[in-house]
Amino acid sequence: MTIDYRGARVLVTGASAGIGAQFARELARRGADLVLVARRADRLEALAAELKGVEVTVLPCDLTAPGAVEGLAAELRRRDLKITGLVNNAGFGTYGPFAEEDVERLRTEIALDISAVVELSKTFLDELVEAKGVLVNVASLAAYHPVPKMAVYGAAKAFVLSFTEALWSEHRKAGLKVLALSPGATSTEFFDVAGEEASAGARRVPPEVVVETALRTLDRRNPPPSIAVGRANRLMISMGRLLNRRQAAVVMGAVTAT
Repeated sequence: MTIDYRGARVLVTGASAGIGAQFARELARRGADLVLVARRADRLEALAAELKGVEVTVLPCDLTAPGAVEGLAAELRRRDLKITGLVNNAGFGTYGPFAEEDVERLRTEIALDISAVVELSKTFLDELVEAKGVLVNVASLAAYHPVPKMAVYGAAKAFVLSFTEALWSEHRKAGLKVLALSPGATSTEFFDVAGEEASAGARRVPPEVVVETALRTLDRRNPPPSIAVGRANRLMISMGRLLNRRQAAVVMGAVTAT
């Protein structure tokens, strides 16, 4: 069963590049109108110009700013635009020993990776439920185990995974499709921010693979609460469950030390 997105309006955060931009392209190809949110207005305008045959609303916004989500919702109400789908993709990671991290940078990371996801999900939840739409929160493979040198990022994505799976359970009989999407290393600008070391040498997949996995999963008659991108990554998660917490932390410490 393929979801018919014609007549839908999906808000995509972090839409200026990478996975967010690819979500916008693929959803537009399937007929969805879009609300594109990110800080870089020029990138959003360029993407909007690329998308044909659908209505695209560009709303530049720094989601870490106080009152940003409230202001975004007010602007959509002012324009009489109802949201039927939400892709919480915006986020970034920091890399390095926790003791050496800048506390303001960590606050911003938590604000974008956790707080904005919760606030956006709550703000638009009634509209999503009413429309029997979709809610996708982008987590990460880092959500499944402790990640030394990315302690805050891994913990933030673990939060997103747990939070989203709980929402899936709460709404699975209401017609709202909720999915936590966990990519591994992806060819995006993520590593421009976090640093090349954060990839730990993993092979990167294109954003197209990540988005295809998400939309194909949502098309299922009874989608799971979460999906990791790639069979090898799903196998790694399954094998990781055989380790106790001590072992997992030691193993991941060895991986990130390389």
